[in-house]
Amino acid sequence: MLLPGKSQPVVGEHGAVSRKPLHKLSTFEYNWAKKGSFFMDLTDITDIKKTLKAFGAHTKKDLGQHFLIDEKALDRIVDAADINKSDVIVEVGPGMGILTRELCKEASQVIAVELDKTMLSVVKTACIKHANLRVENQDILKFETNKLKSYKVVSNLPYYITSPTIRMFLEADNKPEEMVLLVQREVAERIAAKPGRMSILAVSVQYYGDPSIISIVPRTSFFPAPKVDSAILKIKVYKKPIFDVDKKVFFRIVRSGFSVKRKQLINSLSGGLGITRLETEKWLGKTGIDPQMRAEALSMTEWHNLYRSYQELFSEKS
Repeated sequence: MLLPGKSQPVVGEHGAVSRKPLHKLSTFEYNWAKKGSFFMDLTDITDIKKTLKAFGAHTKKDLGQHFLIDEKALDRIVDAADINKSDVIVEVGPGMGILTRELCKEASQVIAVELDKTMLSVVKTACIKHANLRVENQDILKFETNKLKSYKVVSNLPYYITSPTIRMFLEADNKPEEMVLLVQREVAERIAAKPGRMSILAVSVQYYGDPSIISIVPRTSFFPAPKVDSAILKIKVYKKPIFDVDKKVFFRIVRSGFSVKRKQLINSLSGGLGITRLETEKWLGKTGIDPQMRAEALSMTEWHNLYRSYQELFSEKS
């Protein structure tokens, strides 16, 4: 039982459990303690508001804070991560700790990286029973993955940092085994796109891993509710990129292909790479690709074939 002014076991910033006063308890927290359990119902909006007030915290639009309050969606995220007792989990932006608490129940260690200092005590308190939590107050883009061995990333990602965070982990020397992320539905659909709806984002992610959408999560599953629906996205990360290529040259070709939306490849590649239409037509013909096709229609294999034939024909220009 947590009592005012008493020392309680608290998970420290480096994962160790120490005994020190957590914070001054408010009236409603003391009432919870008197009932015999200190438990935040983080699916209840009234409790969320009371908890935020007690800790002097509030949601911040500039940090993209939308707290998940849907238990079914929470279960689907944890199930998709397929966590075992030896797993180390990195969570980006734990917020109040609703997902963190479930991850702590399943994993060997959870490293929660939170930029908002006012949320640190909230997430630690939500997970007070779990000694396997390590909370780090820092920008996730400065997080050092090389200090870890194998790990997974499981997170309700703040919308504003979705693409940079995915890119950071996929391009790291020490990549995660997989990523299970709650992101904007539109972003998830773009990442997991098939030929016909491909984009630079889709090619960039599918170069490093195999993405799939687990389920759609409606905007009503969050507090405060965002303006758009979300989706649970799972990326099974390859140990090595799908193709052995010169990454700089490969993505120069890809960027050129997508340089003008819905433009035929013969035009976009010619203009983007500075080669003549005749040269481009010969290149596409050698690869077996119709010059009138658009970049959105190409598969990953076709992008690889384009790269290989480009190297054969224009390597001195790359």
